[in-house]
Amino acid sequence: MKAQRVSDRWAGGYGQGTMLARKSIIPEEYVLARIAAENLRKPRVRDRLPKARFIAKSGACNLAHKNIREQGRFLQDIFTTLVDLKWRHTLVIFTMSFLCSWLLFAIMWWLVAFAHGDIHAYMEKNGTENGTEKNVLESTVCVTNVRSFTSAFLFSIEVQVTIGFGGRMMTEQCPVAITVLILQNIVGLIINAVMLGCIFMKTAQAHRRAETLIFSRHAVIAVRNGKLCFMFRVGDLRKSMIISASVRIQVVKKTTTPEGEVVPIHQLDIPVDNPIESNNIFLVAPLIICHVIDKRSPLYDISATDLASQDLEVIVILEGVVETTGITTQARTSYIAEEIQWGHRFVSIVTEEEGVYSVDYSKFGNTVKVAAPRCSARELDEKPSILIQTLQKSELSHQNSLRKRNSMRRNNSMRRSNSIRRNNSSLIVPKVQFMTPEGSQNTSES
Repeated sequence: MKAQRVSDRWAGGYGQGTMLARKSIIPEEYVLARIAAENLRKPRVRDRLPKARFIAKSGACNLAHKNIREQGRFLQDIFTTLVDLKWRHTLVIFTMSFLCSWLLFAIMWWLVAFAHGDIHAYMEKNGTENGTEKNVLESTVCVTNVRSFTSAFLFSIEVQVTIGFGGRMMTEQCPVAITVLILQNIVGLIINAVMLGCIFMKTAQAHRRAETLIFSRHAVIAVRNGKLCFMFRVGDLRKSMIISASVRIQVVKKTTTPEGEVVPIHQLDIPVDNPIESNNIFLVAPLIICHVIDKRSPLYDISATDLASQDLEVIVILEGVVETTGITTQARTSYIAEEIQWGHRFVSIVTEEEGVYSVDYSKFGNTVKVAAPRCSARELDEKPSILIQTLQKSELSHQNSLRKRNSMRRNNSMRRSNSIRRNNSSLIVPKVQFMTPEGSQNTSES
């Protein structure tokens, strides 16, 4: 059937194509080639999956926990579990906790009134106009005006929220009712403390402050003080500072031990070049964090050509204390091999204007290309002449570009001056001579 369908399609296409070819609308060779191309099966091309990263650019951990058998451990730390939930789940739990407590104690108040006979007494005396009997009835019941479950639910809300409208109140006739009142007050205070504390902790979480701590989109590798350095930029958008801010850098990559064990997430700490002994930074303006690629660095044997094929991820962690709240906050980001630019440098964004330092955040992640050796830091240490040759080539190319630019400017100026001269010459007025009868010549300009 399939072969018959293909042959029919070929015959139909061939018939239409030959008809068009006979009418000289399109060439016959084109018709045959097009029909053959349509009937060929297209190869399936699979899109390349993006490389999995341990830390996303936003700082979230790209990790999925599966097959956790001991789920009860989360209930042992119920407060942290509530804080870690999403807002919609927290608000649902917040609302249901109060509603369930009100309903539970409404049932208890209704049972107290039913066991004491208050509801039956109100049903018998319903509609009476005798004020004396009404006062005697209210002095003998446990809770006044609790005639149904609805009135018991309203009294439960009044007790727990301490509204006190005055229509329903306790009497001294029932010790059980007094016990329920004390129990509901205690439970209500516990629910208020837990839920309000949970809401406060969710609104004042440390990662909220980290939203205004920004990192550059790309990291760069360039020469600084004669050494290859790995650099990135970090900044704070708020005026309130981060106290005792410190930066840590880790390299995460997949490694294999000599015994054949595969370590999928192998973490290596790399030092940060900081002249301050306390290793803290003063993050009042955007700073460029520098890591010197030396013998202790995992990037020591990586060259510019090897960087694209490296399966590594550089994780940056910024920690500090929020000045306004005193809460410790942490901001994270990461750079994979495709996000590291070799031979680039960050542009300057801090300028002094009228005695005030100004920061242009529109150029926060901008870089410029600079001269940098394409070899690894190990090769640069073994052959320091590579750096000198690279700088000399860069200087020569810079001079050549300046010469070309000056020559182009000179040519443009000469062309401009020539065009101006031509225009001026075309505007010169010709002289006309007149002959007088005496034979003298008068010259005038027309």
